[in-house]
Amino acid sequence: MKIKHQLAIFNVITRLLLIVVLVFLLPVVVEQVVYKHINKTLLEKKQKFIEHLNDAEINEFINKGGKDDTYASFSILHDEFILLSKLGNGKSAQQSVFVNEPRIIEGQEDDYRILQYTFGYKGQIYQLEVGSSLAEIKDLTFMIRIFTLVTLLIIVLLTFLMDSVYIEYLFAPFYKIIDTKIRRVNDLSSFNFTTINSHSAEFRELDEVLNGMMSRIDTLFRKEKEFIANVSHELLSPISLLKNKFENMLQQENIDNETIDKIAGSLKTLDLLRRIIHNLLLISKIDNNQFSETENIAIKELLLEIAEEAEDRLEVKAILFTMALQYDFVFSGNRTLIRILLFNLLSNAIKYNHQKGTIHISDEKNATHYCILIADSGKGMTADEVAQIFNRFTRIASDTDGQGLGLAIVDSIAHFHHIAIEIVSEREKGSVFRVCFPL
Repeated sequence: MKIKHQLAIFNVITRLLLIVVLVFLLPVVVEQVVYKHINKTLLEKKQKFIEHLNDAEINEFINKGGKDDTYASFSILHDEFILLSKLGNGKSAQQSVFVNEPRIIEGQEDDYRILQYTFGYKGQIYQLEVGSSLAEIKDLTFMIRIFTLVTLLIIVLLTFLMDSVYIEYLFAPFYKIIDTKIRRVNDLSSFNFTTINSHSAEFRELDEVLNGMMSRIDTLFRKEKEFIANVSHELLSPISLLKNKFENMLQQENIDNETIDKIAGSLKTLDLLRRIIHNLLLISKIDNNQFSETENIAIKELLLEIAEEAEDRLEVKAILFTMALQYDFVFSGNRTLIRILLFNLLSNAIKYNHQKGTIHISDEKNATHYCILIADSGKGMTADEVAQIFNRFTRIASDTDGQGLGLAIVDSIAHFHHIAIEIVSEREKGSVFRVCFPL
């Protein structure tokens, strides 16, 4: 998962956790605020009632007297009430208590917030109850909770969109660095050293480090090319000189057969050494992108040309060779390298085949690739051998000639041209090399 998505998800999760906390805490906070407001209102009404105790109306209200010594006053909507009860004779300390209780007023039960105030007046103890209905408060609390929840969800959605846009803006230079300086870089010659603008110091530093690193690598590659060219030249020159000397010695009349055999063996060794140097130099040139020339290559014609060249080797082992190509595919690349690739694969199919074996070349095509299939009835390979087949100096069979560089060259050429090679093989059942050219 990309880091920008991780950051966006983290922001959403933290905000949702905040919403969950607020959903549980908000009712408690609202309730405390509301109760505080109601308590203040009830205290004001109690204080007003007490202040008017000496007024004629209040005295008359108290002195009306009844069987239960209780006197009440209600609002029209029953959302408030005042209840005064006589508790007896004596003296009492003034005391105020807030409680929540259900009360039935004129046949209707509701929950009320009640201030219970006990006081003494003219030798009598009274309890004053001032109540306010909680029904509207509960409805109000519920509405506040729903409104807050919806508001917070909308805020989370908007902030998520804003965060996504801002994160995308911040990471734009990073993805540009990845796309232009890493993902599309197949060789040093195509690397873009242009500085990418960014508002983030980290991405500017990353860009500078990449430019510096690729510059150092480019310098090292250039030195490596020069070294390989110099070493190849210095090695091939004495080999050619020795070969000429040995060939001149063979032309002497007084040379014996034993000496001739030794000289012939030395010439064979020099020729093997020369081929190894040429192959290593070829791999190095391919890996260093020194084959820049491209042309249109007719794959079918090239395969026919290679098959004609290999006729003698096919006849020596009496191999039945067949080729059935359906498509006239043209590939843009270096003809010399593509020829070496196909020639080496066919040579391996001949080299590791049985006497009187078979080799069949076919093709297929899909939406993205054109594929050549080279199937042989040879010795085959195990899964471990297939995994190592493209390594340099790897030889599957020790009883065959070769330096183990043919398929290493094939691998370098395939990588250079973005060609995919798949191998299906089984011991003593042959192998199939599937070479897929990109369309």
